[in-house]
Amino acid sequence: MAKNKARTILVRMVSSAKTGFFYQCQRPRLSEKLSAIKYDPKVKQHVLFLEGKR
Repeated sequence: MAKNKARTILVRMVSSAKTGFFYQCQRPRLSEKLSAIKYDPKVKQHVLFLEGKR
């Protein structure tokens, strides 16, 4: 018997400032890709974080 897929997946939010800093968070499998404005300690300011490959 095959296993069921999980409802949520773990995604990596990558900084758009190209510093290599990232956050990990969960999102529902069927929802759209995430984007958020969060703090990037490498540039010491808030920047846009986009969902990238895990």
